[in-house]
Amino acid sequence: MDGDRQPQRVAVVIPAKDEAERIAATVRAARAIPHVDLVLVVDDGSTDRTQHVARAAGAVVVRHSVNRGKASAMETGAAVVAMRDVEDGPARLLLFIDADLGESAVGVTPLVGPVLAGEADCSIAVLPPQPGAGGRGIVIGLARRSIVKATGWVPTQPLSGQRCMTREAFEAATPLAAGWGVETGMTIDLLVAGFTVVEVPCDLRHRASTNNLAGQIHRARQYRDVALAVNVRRLRGTRVPENRLGDRPSAQRPGHPYRAIG
Repeated sequence: MDGDRQPQRVAVVIPAKDEAERIAATVRAARAIPHVDLVLVVDDGSTDRTQHVARAAGAVVVRHSVNRGKASAMETGAAVVAMRDVEDGPARLLLFIDADLGESAVGVTPLVGPVLAGEADCSIAVLPPQPGAGGRGIVIGLARRSIVKATGWVPTQPLSGQRCMTREAFEAATPLAAGWGVETGMTIDLLVAGFTVVEVPCDLRHRASTNNLAGQIHRARQYRDVALAVNVRRLRGTRVPENRLGDRPSAQRPGHPYRAIG
């Protein structure tokens, strides 16, 4: 009977390293998202009080004793969520968000709807322009061109880390690409596997990398990791055949689900 069905729940997974200043606000905001009943912080080898601050704010915390990178933190988080899912009940949706969103984290709420309704297997946040951002779009361009070439999809923000997805979709994308290539690799893998993705505008604010030396080093590492993720998939032949591509670019825009295999 419909009345006996367990409601679909959502787990927020927050990979975090040295985010003691912002993690409490991020956790509190995440707990306010409808359908969320679990906020899990994966402390990825922090040297500050991230784990203690997150726990005090109401999060479940697991910790890597050494820094393993974002992909490993995401996989750890998803594994812990699976252990907390109700046996014989629906697996929680996984909502991955960045630790530095602070109070704006509640702005990821629109990501849940399309996945909850079955309109998409993975929803990806499109953020407004971030004050102070100093990049020139080189890494974004590489990621976008690579996704287009492999799947036909033209994403607005291919590096967005704010994503809601089903357990099935997440498992299809594992093992995740290492480092900053995780989002690009995940998008390609999901679309090639026949899953549906959608971009959703969200009002979010995070710490943007500037154009100083630290920002340039960060973007160089991003470029390296994205290129590695793309090249690994290229060598494997991970792409949608041209004769099976779905919607053409003219039909693609945020808010419209895309399935690469037509």
